[in-house]
Amino acid sequence: MFTGIIETQGRVIALTRGEAGARLTIETGTRLPDLTVGESIAVNGACLTVVQGDGAAFTTDLSSETLAVTTLGDLKLEDRVNLERPLKVGDRLGGHFVTGHVDGVGRTIRRQPAGDSLWMWIGVPPALDIYLAPKGSIAVDGVSLTLVEVSQEAFSVCLVPHTLAITTLGWKGPGSLVNIEVDVLSRYLERLLSSQIMRDRSLLTAQFLREQGFA
Repeated sequence: MFTGIIETQGRVIALTRGEAGARLTIETGTRLPDLTVGESIAVNGACLTVVQGDGAAFTTDLSSETLAVTTLGDLKLEDRVNLERPLKVGDRLGGHFVTGHVDGVGRTIRRQPAGDSLWMWIGVPPALDIYLAPKGSIAVDGVSLTLVEVSQEAFSVCLVPHTLAITTLGWKGPGSLVNIEVDVLSRYLERLLSSQIMRDRSLLTAQFLREQGFA
């Protein structure tokens, strides 16, 4: 479990593809001497397992599923990535609960400076629309952010100076691909409501649909 509060940035120093996946090696911007083999780490929001490491760099394996649903397979040498280690019991929860399981890939649409901050609009796959709500939480490349505006298949966020300085989002221009993880609580809520409707089909009435904004 993560929080979306980025610990440091890393730099891609190797990406080797194989028949069933790939192997990624990252040099850390800050030494992580206690990052041990078998430990989890979020790379641009995707939870990976360390298979080699010496504190200054670490290596992880990317499965075919990870390559299919995240942007990690598109990384190039010298690319910077956001890094976060798992939440410890007793740590402050500064962001929101982030699982490291990427739900889809978004694309930056537009950027607009606002003083020292930056507004960013991001397009998302249609299947994720239901999980987005103004003032809700979302993880973009592993960064915990608050949704501001939500429209069909897109949303906006405001990046404050600290976020611009400590994460990679500050240099993501229009057309850049980003990993998206919706708030896990919204997924549980959808499952709960869907199960309730299936148990009591009488809820599916014209009045119920009107009350929910579907008719």
